Amino acid sequence: MTFQAYIDAVKEKTGKTPEQLKTEATKLGVYSPDMKAAALVAWLAERYELGRGHSMSVWAVWKSKDWLQAPK
Repeated sequence: MTFQAYIDAVKEKTGKTPEQLKTEATKLGVYSPDMKAAALVAWLAERYELGRGHSMSVWAVWKSKDWLQAPK
């Protein structure tokens, strides 16, 4: 499965792009710049029943946009 296929599957399952998921996570208090991947994976699993691979593709998009700080 290609990276784009993962992103397309996320959109199909949730109805949202990674950017829209960030907006939602921000509104719900889930998102923070110093959050850990596990928090995103857990939230997406609970809310949208996404698996780890699909959740990590969202994480990768968030990281590529510099929305997350590197751990110190």
